[in-house]
Amino acid sequence: MMSPQKILFAFVLALAAPSAAFAAPARPVIDEANAKVMTISTKGSTHQRLTLPLDKAAVVQLDADARDVLVSNPELVDAVVRTPRRIFLLATKVGQTNAFFFDAQGKQILALDIRVEKDVVDLASLMKASMPNSAIQVQALNDNVILTGQVASALEATRAADLAARLTGDPKKVINMIGIAGGQQVMLKVRIAEMNRNVAKQFGVNLAGAKIVGGSTPIGVSTSNQFNLVGQALSDLSGGQFGQVCQGGPGASLNPFATLSQGAGNCTLNNNVQGQLKALERVGLVHMLAEPNLTAVSGETAKFLAGGEFPVPASRDRDGNVTVEFKPFGVGLSFTPVIVAPDRISLQISSEVSELTNTGSFTLAGGSGGAGLTIPALSVRRTATTIELPSGGSFAVAGLMQHNTKQVVDGFPGVKDLPVLGALFRSRDFADDTTELVVLVSAYLVEPTSEAALSAPTDGFIAPSDPETILLGRLNAVYKRKDEKPVSPQASAPVGFVVR
Repeated sequence: MMSPQKILFAFVLALAAPSAAFAAPARPVIDEANAKVMTISTKGSTHQRLTLPLDKAAVVQLDADARDVLVSNPELVDAVVRTPRRIFLLATKVGQTNAFFFDAQGKQILALDIRVEKDVVDLASLMKASMPNSAIQVQALNDNVILTGQVASALEATRAADLAARLTGDPKKVINMIGIAGGQQVMLKVRIAEMNRNVAKQFGVNLAGAKIVGGSTPIGVSTSNQFNLVGQALSDLSGGQFGQVCQGGPGASLNPFATLSQGAGNCTLNNNVQGQLKALERVGLVHMLAEPNLTAVSGETAKFLAGGEFPVPASRDRDGNVTVEFKPFGVGLSFTPVIVAPDRISLQISSEVSELTNTGSFTLAGGSGGAGLTIPALSVRRTATTIELPSGGSFAVAGLMQHNTKQVVDGFPGVKDLPVLGALFRSRDFADDTTELVVLVSAYLVEPTSEAALSAPTDGFIAPSDPETILLGRLNAVYKRKDEKPVSPQASAPVGFVVR
């Protein structure tokens, strides 16, 4: 039988011995060679701050023995006391906590405010290697990444934000405070040049004849060839005629049966033949040159329209009233510049030249004799593309060479194919349309200038006096520089920016 002292001793040994069911948690393995070592003196300030990268460790070296270490949130930082003067701190989760160190008498010898953040050292090195001309600072704040510094273009700032988003896993956790060092204004100069030449030729012969058969029975024959390309002659007043069936006025239609009508002028019933020759040639030339200039900040869209808007019926409201929408037409320009390098510009450009035309228009007849409604169509030349060019460089982004030839021959079957005489029984309608169009684009990096270096079209204009208008017919006053009248300064640039 065991004595009470032996039973008590065995009970104490049983409590002290480790049990398989209640084994102590395993300590994390710490790489002491790569751990951050901090030597902290406890004789000065006992309150200090420490920033730990996530999943990294720090070694705290003290100049006094510490017996107890208390971490307010062990889920963020795990503390391992290796020796009384060497303590390991392992960051396991992003956040903030603090740790307190006590000596053998229970006195606090050190207090650490610990902030655990993601390690951004590799990210900063990658940005420096991929963008050597930039000066980007990368900082971590809780679970976010803050980017500061300056870059040469907006594209580099976007690339840096994309790299940081890969680290955080969420673009919303990236705070981009990077500044752009270079100029960000881009001026775009667009030249839209078009030449349109059209030729129309028409040649036709219309004949009419009348003959009395049996002494009282008239027989009449006539031809009236229409020009199919336009549906009519270029001008009914042009041409010539010969013979006489009925003496009518110039431009009167050929009708042999008009000889039987009464009161049709000095009509006489003769056995005769009348012919009308229509020949006309028309040559047209259209020259169009538009040079819109537009300036915008890198990454922003700028739009320009010189023209107007025309109404188009869209629907009816509940009261039966017609609602309209206005469609723009004219010279339009829209572009979005992005500065990809100090002297490199990427342009997303869309240009358009449109004009109202009756070709393809929509006509709605009015009811009960009311006026109809005609909605015009648009003749459009449009281009949309993305290019990259240096400052001061130019591109021909669009071009068109279009040549259309149309020809129609109308005539009396069989007779029109006769040599020589067949020309009297057929008409020819010929149309030729040639269009040349080119769109030239130039881009410049520009900087603001002073107001004194700019001029407007109204600068230097002075209204004339009454004697100058009445006696000399002038719409503006004429003066020389030696006159006392003010003269506006000459502009040093044709636009509102100084071109670099």
